[in-house]
Amino acid sequence: MTKSYSRMRVLALAMGLSSSFFVAAQSQVFPTKPIRVVCPFPAAGAVDIASRAIAQELSKNLNLPVTVENRPGAGGNIGSAEVVRATPDGYTLLMSTSGIQAINPFLYSKMPFDPNKDLQPISVLVSLNNVLVVNPSVKINSVNELIALAKEQPGKLNYASSGSGTSIHMSGEMFKFMVNVNLIHIPYKGSAPAVTDLLGGQVMMMFDNIPSSMPHIKSGKLRAIATTGAKRDPSLPDLPTIAEAGVPGYEAGVWFGLMAPLATPKEIVAKLNAEIVKASKSPEYIKKMNEQGYIVLASSAEQMSEMSRVEYARWGPIVKASGAKAE
Repeated sequence: MTKSYSRMRVLALAMGLSSSFFVAAQSQVFPTKPIRVVCPFPAAGAVDIASRAIAQELSKNLNLPVTVENRPGAGGNIGSAEVVRATPDGYTLLMSTSGIQAINPFLYSKMPFDPNKDLQPISVLVSLNNVLVVNPSVKINSVNELIALAKEQPGKLNYASSGSGTSIHMSGEMFKFMVNVNLIHIPYKGSAPAVTDLLGGQVMMMFDNIPSSMPHIKSGKLRAIATTGAKRDPSLPDLPTIAEAGVPGYEAGVWFGLMAPLATPKEIVAKLNAEIVKASKSPEYIKKMNEQGYIVLASSAEQMSEMSRVEYARWGPIVKASGAKAE
């Protein structure tokens, strides 16, 4: 071994140790400045509501601002791509969804990133079922009545969604596929504008995330028909599931969770996870989320990765069978 090679090895080792010490030191003091959470859907929708709820709780615990910025479009791909390109220092995070992780890769022929390879899981925060809601002018009071009307008037009924590839869209596609009816999909750039048009009667129905429709269900401005989970939702216990109302085996839902750029140091991810788990145990936070139809989860990074894998395997065949595509 030459002296110059030995010196190179020593230098490389020293540089590696310095880098490790820097990362360790950085993670020990993290965070020291405001954290930005990118919500890849518009304000007032279910993803935005969850983003702002956890940001508020983290801000209190960290004694630092945790802000939410909405970057909607392309079923969550635009905001997600922004986070993929961000500096991997823990100060820019993404509120991702199971739809972004497991549906978009099959729906979009050209993805600007790979959500399962270019982002690092931190923690799943909440899950929720969807609810089939209709404008009161639509004379539907049950799942069976919807199926009957759709078969009488093929291609005449429409449903809104928060965007192609979202859980709202695919809940509708799953319904169409399982009962063999032709419902016309009307995509919007987020749940909030879709609900606005649903309230105004421009569209007929929606398989909406429960939190964004809940106020309108309570006020009577929307009629709730059924929920999409495997069992009745605790926030709407009197409503049947779509499965028990006439479509055996039907089940659709979504979860939201925080992710970071891939190269974010593991120590920072671990610290963020610990803070998220702590925030998710707040009685005030749990009460607020449950009242709006969310189920609080707070997972480990490893559990989030496994949940993404399971959803990817489940939704792939459904997207392919539906023939749905987005650009």
